[in-house]
Amino acid sequence: MLIRGGGHLRGQVTVSGAKNAIGPLIASTLLVRGKARFTNAPRLTDVSKLLEILVGMGAKVAWPEEHVLEIDTKDVDPAKLDRKKMKSMRFSMLLLGPMLARFKKILVPEPGGCSIGNRPIDDHLDALQALGATVESNDEGCLVMQAAQLKGARIVMRFSVTATENAVMAAVTAQGKTSIRLAAAEPHVQDLCHFLVASGAKISGIGTHDLEITGVRSLKAPETWKVIPDMIEVGTFAAAAAVTHGDVDIRGVELDHLDALFSALTHARIPYEIGKHSVRVRGGGRMEAFKLQTMIYPGFPTDMQALFGLIATQCHGTSLIHDPLFESRLGYISELVKMGANAIVADPHRVMITGPTPLRGTEIRSLDLRAGATMVLAGLAAEGETIIHDAEMVYRGYEALDDRLRALGADIRTIEDAT
Repeated sequence: MLIRGGGHLRGQVTVSGAKNAIGPLIASTLLVRGKARFTNAPRLTDVSKLLEILVGMGAKVAWPEEHVLEIDTKDVDPAKLDRKKMKSMRFSMLLLGPMLARFKKILVPEPGGCSIGNRPIDDHLDALQALGATVESNDEGCLVMQAAQLKGARIVMRFSVTATENAVMAAVTAQGKTSIRLAAAEPHVQDLCHFLVASGAKISGIGTHDLEITGVRSLKAPETWKVIPDMIEVGTFAAAAAVTHGDVDIRGVELDHLDALFSALTHARIPYEIGKHSVRVRGGGRMEAFKLQTMIYPGFPTDMQALFGLIATQCHGTSLIHDPLFESRLGYISELVKMGANAIVADPHRVMITGPTPLRGTEIRSLDLRAGATMVLAGLAAEGETIIHDAEMVYRGYEALDDRLRALGADIRTIEDAT
């Protein structure tokens, strides 16, 4: 992307369906009878790749409208799984639980994903093994997972989001009762559980860290399901308004998901107004340094951490940000420093950022999905011209981000990267 910064973003933007919600919903269609129909479905590259994996196994997928997704997995054959595609994206890990539950034996590679640190799949395997699965490695470097019949069990998680989702999907048709302790409770975990309940599953404790599941024999998809709005997008457009001294009215939000964001905006002295399903964020005032630690939901999400790292460069004083989850989440700091940020990375999980410092346009890189969106906003806040390489990363989690920012007044265009 080529960005000319210095402008003020103004106008109205509508939030898309949540990237982190649509993934497990797509995966769960392997468990339900009939055609699953999702509205408010985001058109993202990660979504397209996950659907390609299902189509490769025989699923029927259609987009009858721009944001309406229909999936029928009746004729899926796990033997046709494209291992190369599955290994290329971590999103595909969500297929482990439902595939094992449905097909009893699967052969899968270890999935890939963003370079934000070591993310072993032990939590996923431990949960599935607790339900009775055996997991072995073969000579091809793949995992052979099998269980003649998954059986309910007591599972103690480590608040892992995708591992919780896999455990839930595996347990809903397991024999007997399953108790998932220390379960993740993020809105997209809740959305998956509510969808499965609407399909006939028996799940209690939704929204808490203790889930109780009684297995059922079969599930049938509801007539339609609306994907929840993306709370990370809300944080992204809020940050865009703050660092460009803009005024952005963010529509289509779910206010109950945003307490941690509102708290962070308040501590940074960024003004915002709450409507019925909207948040209006106005930049231009004096922003103050803050302390921020990412936490499990309902705490501050790690996916918004980099956005507030950028905000910290424009705050008065020294901000301290602590992200204990991934050891490579602070890689974006070196790119901000190239632009003029004053930041010291204390260790792989903590950074101190002193501001305000003017940012200057330069050539930078998108290191991962969330860092990529942060670099885009940094370019908009900077004086001069910024070129972001590997910018296609942002389309993994943001639909038409450049078009939507242009509608707010951004000077941004995509170019072919020859490097």
